[in-house]
Amino acid sequence: MTATPFFTSARRTLSAATFSLVASAASAQGFPTKPITFVNSFPAGGPSDMIARSVAEVLQQRFKQPVVVENKPGAAGNIGTAQVARSAPDGHTVLIGIDTIFTVNPHIYKGLPFKPGDFKPLMVMASSGLLVGAHPSTGFKTLADLVNAGKTQGVTFSSAGSGSPGHLAAEVFHEATGMQITHVPYKGNTPAVTAVLSGEVNGGVLATPGLLPHVKAGKVTALAVTSRQRSTLAPEVPTVAEAGHKGLEQEVLYVAMVPAATPDAVVQTLQKAFADALAEPQVKQRLANLDLFYEGLTGADAAKRLGDLSTRYGRVIEATGMKVE
Repeated sequence: MTATPFFTSARRTLSAATFSLVASAASAQGFPTKPITFVNSFPAGGPSDMIARSVAEVLQQRFKQPVVVENKPGAAGNIGTAQVARSAPDGHTVLIGIDTIFTVNPHIYKGLPFKPGDFKPLMVMASSGLLVGAHPSTGFKTLADLVNAGKTQGVTFSSAGSGSPGHLAAEVFHEATGMQITHVPYKGNTPAVTAVLSGEVNGGVLATPGLLPHVKAGKVTALAVTSRQRSTLAPEVPTVAEAGHKGLEQEVLYVAMVPAATPDAVVQTLQKAFADALAEPQVKQRLANLDLFYEGLTGADAAKRLGDLSTRYGRVIEATGMKVE
């Protein structure tokens, strides 16, 4: 699969880069000149919303300008993302969301109201794994139990909706293990967790903070986490690699993006402000409470991380026929 313009936009000629630096330096003088809006492309109360509000609080004090968080959920993040794509490229409108907007949606949504090339990464702020959970009535005690059942009789997985990380996880599990999984999409993570709790589905691969309280209460059985390291909130739960299935690793990246034409100097100003905000003790604690790991990737490193994921997920989507339901 070919790379999208977004993932290759950092490759510029020297003369173009020099011109951009001169122009953007002039543009950055006095930034910001008005309130900044963070458009969170997912519902209020979720991890991306909490990161956005934590950073906004710090930036508001730093810049002496209001920093407003506006929630624009819907269509797996596409609605809020399209709004930012149409905004002025001056740094005063920033998209906050997760990687799947750029690594999954272009592969499964036809007629997207934006192109990946309409954006450039401000920062990959943090990452998190997902928790593989099952209803106790299934009798699954280990990841191997789940995989074996999926191969012999099939299982049902809930997710927060078509194109969500949980939906992608179901396809990754199918492609990597040969499990037969019936994907049942819900409108958000909370109803997806409720479906596991009620036994409406056998299980799901969902955000750790949403499932963990029910694991602690004995209402959901935790089988593994999909991150490269164990969860700080559930250190007793093995990773999928430790359980013998490294191919099931999956992380959600929390990203900040700006329109592609945003001047470089403005981007650098925002990057420094974001990095400082994420280093604040109270913000670091909030990330830990959400089971998030700090990443802080910018520029070419951020573009490569997203590009690699897009390539990997594109192969999975092509192999499995994953589509919007």
